[in-house]
Amino acid sequence: MRLVTTRSLKENDTLSKPVYHDNGNVLIQAGIPLSQRIINRLIKLGIGYVYIEDEMTKNIKVQNIVSDETRKAAITTIRKEFEEIANHQIIGNSLNTAHLSKNFSKVVESILADIKKSDDVISILSDVYCYDSYIFTHSLNVTIYTIGLAMELKFTEKQLFEIGLGAILHDVGKVLVPKEILEKNGRLTNEEFDIIKEHSRAGYDMLRNAPNISLLTAHCAFQHHERINGSGYPQGITGDKIHLYAKILAIADVFDAVTSNRVYRKAMLPHEALEILYAGAGTLFDKQIVELFSKTIAIYPNGLTVYLSDGRKGVVSRQNKFCGMRPFVLIFEHAGAKISPYEVDLAKEHHVTIIENETRLAVE
Repeated sequence: MRLVTTRSLKENDTLSKPVYHDNGNVLIQAGIPLSQRIINRLIKLGIGYVYIEDEMTKNIKVQNIVSDETRKAAITTIRKEFEEIANHQIIGNSLNTAHLSKNFSKVVESILADIKKSDDVISILSDVYCYDSYIFTHSLNVTIYTIGLAMELKFTEKQLFEIGLGAILHDVGKVLVPKEILEKNGRLTNEEFDIIKEHSRAGYDMLRNAPNISLLTAHCAFQHHERINGSGYPQGITGDKIHLYAKILAIADVFDAVTSNRVYRKAMLPHEALEILYAGAGTLFDKQIVELFSKTIAIYPNGLTVYLSDGRKGVVSRQNKFCGMRPFVLIFEHAGAKISPYEVDLAKEHHVTIIENETRLAVE
């Protein structure tokens, strides 16, 4: 299968993976030739990339590190609990924190189990999902990235659950932000951005006195927008004053935010998002954590068409665990001429790098 932009789709192209709503329901089935009407619908839904069937790449597999069942159950729980939290905050009642912790702990448990079963790097293309509310999908994706990174840092089970709960709840304060500001199609005013920034402290205040949620979990909500040079919020703290959990969360949060389609901008691909993290490594983000994150995730997803520095062109066919920037590539073209396909391992061809990808060129 091959990953392409929806704007480059042609009539009779066939989806090799269905397009899902974030509640787990299938919006557009796989295996059916696309009409122009369906292509237009995909574009209107804000779906930036899809997987299509392709004879040459038919053996390339795309495996979700978190199962569709886990994803659907997680989104359902996040949606239900966040809506309940919002209602309690509006009415002024106290939160049923025992219920909250129990349900979210089940989500963390399921994600942990799925990641432990997989021997592959983490690959999430948020853009192949359509969602009603970005906050629910974002909370799940950030949790997956955070737990995957925490596992590579050899966190204990207790720490994994603490940071996993913190990741799910890191944006809980946004339930109090007016929807018209959260989903504004355009640049926020200074006043609107100040309202957005209040979500960190609001989330912390919701969680810090909960007897069954640790203070460290609450600090994930409080500190995930802090930056190591002091330019973050709400406190503007620096360096080691920011807890390790929050430093991890900051990276996962930014990465998912820029790789997700939003009303005000198109999604970036993983390697483009990583460039943003590396640009801020050592000033905004912890450099060592950024470097480990780059080895934990699929920088170039399977099925992506790429151009190599030596003039070859191919499709990412497999991942190299702990070496996400240097995957296996199925080569089918050299210097503009079609050739018999063969696979190369970029982890062994150190003199060759990926310099561009076809989906980015199609968008531009």
